[in-house]
Formats: sequence, C-alpha cells, structure tokens
Amino acid sequence: MRNTLFMPVFAMLSLISTATLAGAEQFGTAEQARAMLDRAVTALKSDEATALRAFSDPNNKQFHDRDLYVSCFNTADGKFTAFPGPGMIGIDVRSFRLGDDPIGQRAFDAIQGTPEGAVATMDYNFPKSGKPALKQSLETRIGNQGCGVAYYKESVEDSTPTGSISKIKGVAKGSK
Repeated sequence: MRNTLFMPVFAMLSLISTATLAGAEQFGTAEQARAMLDRAVTALKSDEATALRAFSDPNNKQFHDRDLYVSCFNTADGKFTAFPGPGMIGIDVRSFRLGDDPIGQRAFDAIQGTPEGAVATMDYNFPKSGKPALKQSLETRIGNQGCGVAYYKESVEDSTPTGSISKIKGVAKGSK
C-alpha cells in the first residue's frame, strides 16, 4: 500500500525535474512532438519489444529531446509499458492524477475511442519553469499500445485542469 502511493508521487517529481532540467526555456515544439510520435509509431511497427526499451531509455536521443519523450501503456490493462522515469513500468496509467485532474484516466479513455493510426490530443495544465502552463499530449494507438508525446502549448494564468480531448483523423506520418 505504501509503495503504491509513493510511485505516482515519484513519477510526478520525476516529470517536474525533467521539465526543470530541460534548460532555460528550451522546450520542444508541436512539430517536434509529432515527429517524435511518428518515429515511435514506425519503431513499434518494426519491433515492439525493442521500441518499448528504446522509449524507456532516457539516453536514447531519438525518443528523448529536452522535455519531449515517448510514454506508452497497454490498451487492455492500462499498465505503462514504456516511460523514461524509473519505477513506472507496470503502474496503471489510470491511477495517474495531476491534482484533481484524472489525467491518466483521460489518456486511457482517449486511446480507447481512437482508431488505430489516428492521433488524439489532450490538453492539461502542468508547471513550466515553476509557473502554470498548458501542455498538449499527442496520443495514438498502435496494436495494443497507446503511446504519446506531450509538449507545452503556452503559459496560462489559471492552474485549473483543462478537460478537453479532441481527435485528429488520419494516419500518423510514416505509418503504413
């Protein structure tokens, strides 16, 4: 029980420190996030096991660039299969919350209703350089994997979690 409560807190601290260490306003763009997601789709289709290991390796620059990184979960049981922070593999994404925002459940739900190869977007608030900011997660489903890459859209004054989820129809670039 104690370990179960500690893991989401540890994951959150890991994400915050990753964003803080990203450097003086050196953040990825929407285009760079989409390109990374497209590379992840190609890698998953080529060799899923190797791709998931690469996504979880923070030293792999193809899938980790400043504050951009790929994370994945199994679409059947919600368990993380790839995440750059330690200790998240096997944790249910649906248990992940940002304050009162059930972001993990929202991510899981977005993928469930998205056709394979289409990209869903999900907006949420997350600190940027210690201030509230709006992030957008680009998510897609490839086989039994739900994967995403998030980037900062803009700074926001209100730190209330957003609840929007939208879908972009079409196949990810580079996918077949």
